Amino acid sequence: MTPEALRSAEHFISRNARLIDRHRFAYHFRSGSAAPIRSALESYRNVDGGYGNGLDPDLRGHGSQPAAVVVALRYLDELGAVPRDIADGVGRYLTSITRDSGGVPPVLPTARHTEAAPAYREAHDFAGALEPTATLVGLMHRHRICHAWRDRATAFCWTRIASLRWTDPDEAVALCTFLENVPDRRRAEAEFQRLAPAMRAVIETDPAAAGDVHRPLDLAARPDHIARRLFTDEEVAGDLDGLLGRWSADGGWDITWDSWAVSARNEWRGMLTVRHLKTLRDYGRLSADVPAVRTG
Repeated sequence: MTPEALRSAEHFISRNARLIDRHRFAYHFRSGSAAPIRSALESYRNVDGGYGNGLDPDLRGHGSQPAAVVVALRYLDELGAVPRDIADGVGRYLTSITRDSGGVPPVLPTARHTEAAPAYREAHDFAGALEPTATLVGLMHRHRICHAWRDRATAFCWTRIASLRWTDPDEAVALCTFLENVPDRRRAEAEFQRLAPAMRAVIETDPAAAGDVHRPLDLAARPDHIARRLFTDEEVAGDLDGLLGRWSADGGWDITWDSWAVSARNEWRGMLTVRHLKTLRDYGRLSADVPAVRTG
């Protein structure tokens, strides 16, 4: 991807993305500061320690939701250490919504009474689930966030993983986040090897495949990611070529699923464009003269 193409993506971000994703683009590709991202993220945070207010584009309500906390932790993960007050708040919020099993659901029943994507508004199962619990636990382990909720939820994840014989793409992403970061590396490696065929089976490796599918780079967004071992060099190279081929003429990447709201689609497109640019950079597909990320 040339500097000219990156400038086209920047114009797309400026026209369509949320303020927080504009700051993320500047941070990753224009040597911008992390401070504006943290400030923007704070506006999505609630007094209960969780996140809402449309941080997940498919959840427009004010109240905190587990899926929105996942977005927040992934954004914070890009910036380095998670501030102590935010980590404590997240732990407090997750403790307050944890089911008896030790896990949390993707959304709470309150999503039914707000503006939300149909999949969330029509949800009927609010039991603890591996997705998002495994993602939340994995990111907390990654940043050494010590909290009683993390330890209980870790036990929940191990129990659920041990019983898994099949999975789906979203759950596979959560599994990889957990298995990459949990401290018990011997156990994590054994479960990764056992579940590798199931995770690979739900990923589309044909670069020409169309529709709402999950591809190798959705799991292995970095060359050093644990999921990179699931795919051959040729499959990853083909997916990188396909990613560049799906880049739109307006400078951004489009969603592959049906949109329920224009605003949600635009916000997802901004998020995806930053995400895909980061993947291309990490795999060496961006021009070498792109400014480095600030570390101070």
